[in-house]
Amino acid sequence: MADQRGFTLWFTGLSGSGKTTLAQAIEEELRRRGLKVERLDGDTVRQSLTSDLGFSREDRDRNIERVTFVAKLLTRNGVATLCSFISPYAERRNKSRREIGDFVECYCECPLETLIERDAKGLYRKALAGEIPNFTGVSDPYEPPTNPEIVVHTGAQTIEESTAVILSRLEELGYLSSEMPQAGAYTQEEEQQVTERLRALGYI
Repeated sequence: MADQRGFTLWFTGLSGSGKTTLAQAIEEELRRRGLKVERLDGDTVRQSLTSDLGFSREDRDRNIERVTFVAKLLTRNGVATLCSFISPYAERRNKSRREIGDFVECYCECPLETLIERDAKGLYRKALAGEIPNFTGVSDPYEPPTNPEIVVHTGAQTIEESTAVILSRLEELGYLSSEMPQAGAYTQEEEQQVTERLRALGYI
């Protein structure tokens, strides 16, 4: 099997726009294809790697800075790295792009009205009522990507539709092969070795 090309797929979008759900779906599919995958998620990272940080602009930037360092190492070592973070500031995302190199930005676009309707915890309504300060998209800015590699419209698309868009684009960019590996299939090199062995034994 050829060496896997590492890359970082960076999901950005407002809270509730489907970043984690899509990252999980992509992770499952990439593992099914036999690839090395790691997933970094906003909630879990804040419980460990960045538990000392708050939600000021400086702390948000520092949070993404640390994640970027980890993603860069994983990408350099041939791992498909899936990052799902609101990452609201364009300047910080662009820095991550420059540092990581093989960086694919996926914007999970979803109207605020849809996010409010979906929000089972009522966080958006609390933020709109002023009960939650520094809430991205309400009392704190979110800067949408201007030229992302991938855009999925999660307010209108199903998870399956958005996943298909992402996988297709990764294939177009050369990070994934469109040909699925077949169980038990020989590589060209292995086939040649088997042929040589059979010839030496006089079977062909």
